[in-house]
Parts: sequence; structure tokens; C-alpha cells
Amino acid sequence: MDTEQHHLRTAIDGDGGVILDTRAGKISTLNATGGRVWMALQRGQDLDAIVAELVRETGETIETVKKDLHDFAGALEKQGLLPR
Repeated sequence: MDTEQHHLRTAIDGDGGVILDTRAGKISTLNATGGRVWMALQRGQDLDAIVAELVRETGETIETVKKDLHDFAGALEKQGLLPR
């Protein structure tokens, strides 16, 4: 995990997950897909690879998955959970 994120604690399972921001005192919840994306980001996987995997698994269009992933990453950034 990035050293800038040492204040984040996560618990992820097949049903989703939670992210505790100990610095801000906030908890964020994730659905199952959000949990998988979060873990992929923490492993350093780039967005294009995550998009390709989700397109392959869900059958959704690449445009839909890119938009959804961009929106999700933007929400995480806005909450201070991902570096900008």
C-alpha cells in the first residue's frame, strides 16, 4: 500500500468491503465489485487492466465500464482515499 495511505484500514471479502480512514474518522462501504476494484488498485493494477477484466467478466461494453470505473475512482479521490 502506498505510504501516503497508511491511515487507511480495509476489510474486503466476496460481498464487498469497508475502508476506515483513521485520519478523517470516516468509514466507506463498497459493494462486491467496488471491493475487487479497490484491491486491484492497491496491488498497483492500472485502470485499463481493471476495465478489460470487468468487461470480460460482465459482458458490459467497454464504454460503460470505463465510465463507471472513472466515476468510482473519482469518488474515492474526492473522499481522500486515492491520491489525485
